[in-house]
Parts: sequence; structure tokens; C-alpha cells
Amino acid sequence: MNSQQRIAGFGLAIFAAITWGVSGTFGQFLFSQRGINPGWLVTLRLLVAGSILLMIALFRGLDLWKIWSNKRDTLLLLAFSVLGMVAVQYTYFEAIHKSNAATATVLQYMGPVFIAIYMAFKQRRLPNFIEFVAIILALSGTFLLVTHGKFGSLAISTEGLLWGIASAVALAIYSLLPVGLMNRYEVTTVIGWAMFVGGVIFSCVFAPWKVSGTWDSQSFAYTGFILLLGSLAAFYAFLKAVTIVGAQTSSLLACAEPLSSTVMAIFWLNTPFGKIDMLGSFMIMLTIGVLALFGRKN
Repeated sequence: MNSQQRIAGFGLAIFAAITWGVSGTFGQFLFSQRGINPGWLVTLRLLVAGSILLMIALFRGLDLWKIWSNKRDTLLLLAFSVLGMVAVQYTYFEAIHKSNAATATVLQYMGPVFIAIYMAFKQRRLPNFIEFVAIILALSGTFLLVTHGKFGSLAISTEGLLWGIASAVALAIYSLLPVGLMNRYEVTTVIGWAMFVGGVIFSCVFAPWKVSGTWDSQSFAYTGFILLLGSLAAFYAFLKAVTIVGAQTSSLLACAEPLSSTVMAIFWLNTPFGKIDMLGSFMIMLTIGVLALFGRKN
């Protein structure tokens, strides 16, 4: 990998992170002030972005059906659609719905810790010293973020905490599961099918034609941003970055997401976020730096 490719990978990951962060804050506004259902928004997001990506792939002359000709790849794509694409979006939006965009985004970024734990398990070894430090930092940061340092009480709802942890697990799966597919097929095809198939499956749970909430110019504008930039562009950019610089490095660069989400939530939505919250968030973000800079290269 040359320096130009590395810079491109860095830029793609940072772009994805910032647009995700803005999307999360827009989502909080839509859920709390416009009454829009998170599950409905995820279904629409997947169907719209997936359809557009597949049309782009078709326009570029790519073979859309090649991935379905291999049984193993078909099963992997279906698994990625549900366990990766649907899961990472739905758990994240539900975490926002049950807490707030800043807290949900920070909790999701425990994902690299789960990646490190998985790699240790896969390689049949105990976590090394660096991974152990990262785990302790992540757990300590999460404790401060969700309890404000007080044992026996939560600063956010139990549901918000559980959805946040679930989104971190989903992020790890999302980062690891499709790497093989994207080494064999065009990223546009993989992401397009994963989004579209995930949206079709999720339509059985949250029908896209059952529109909820109050709609005005802001609702349409923020939903449009989430559907196009926060989904179509950002998910493609992040997974492309993973193929260039790797899952852990991409996760490190994606620290721009909680930063952008927190700044917008505090100054735009007036979300309470005190010194203890910032310390906990910093500790969780630090785990990503520790793993990416000093951890085992997988």
C-alpha cells in the first residue's frame, strides 16, 4: 500500500465518521421532536440507499448477479445483510432513541474492543497486555459514561445502555464480516445488495409504507441527509477504507464520529454532557488509539 492509497483510506474513514455523527444527531431530532420510528427510518434508509448503489453498479457495467452464483458467498452476504448492515443501523438508532446521540455514538465505539476480543478467541490465545489495557479503559469509560461514577445508579436508561452495547457488537461484526466478500467483489455490489436485502427483510418488521411522525421541511431535509450522505455515501466510504487500511485503523479514524455527534448534540440540541461524560468518552476513544497504534497487527 503506497502513501497515496493510505491517505485515501484515511480520508474515506474520516468522511464516513463525520457524516455518521451528523446523521445520529439528526436522528435524535427526528425521534424526539418529530416522533419518527427508528425501525421505520432504518428500513427506508436501507431500501433507498441499497437501490441507488445497485443502480450505480449496473450503470458501471458490473455483474450484479455474480455474488449469488457462489453458495458460500450468498450465505455470507445474507449474514452480513442481517447481522452486519441491519444490526449496526438499528441498534445504533435505538440507542439514540433510548438515550441521546452523543452517548449512543460513544458506546458504539467500544466496537474495536470486541474486534480485539474476537481476534484473540479466533487465534486461541488470551488478550495480550495492550488488549487487556484497552478492555479495562473501555469498561472504565463506559462505567463513567453511564453512571457518572456512582455505583448502583444509571445516568441513562437500562435500555439505552443495552442498545449501546449491542451497537458496539454490531459494529465489530459489520467491520469484520464482509472483508472476504469485498476482496472478491466490487464494494458497490456488496454494500448495495447488503443494504437492499437487509431492507427487504426488515420490511417484514417495520413496513416502509407505514409512515410515522410529523413531517415538515426539517423532517424531510434531515431524513434526506440520513438516507443519502449518512447511509449511501458513509457506509460505502467506511467499508472501502477497511479494505485499504484495515478494520482497527478505520475504527481509530472514525473517532471523528462521536466528536461531531457530541458537539452537535450539545450546541444544537442542548443535550446535557458534563465533565464525567467527557472523561468516560475520552477513555473509550483512547481504547481505539491504543489498539490501532500499539495492538497486535492482524
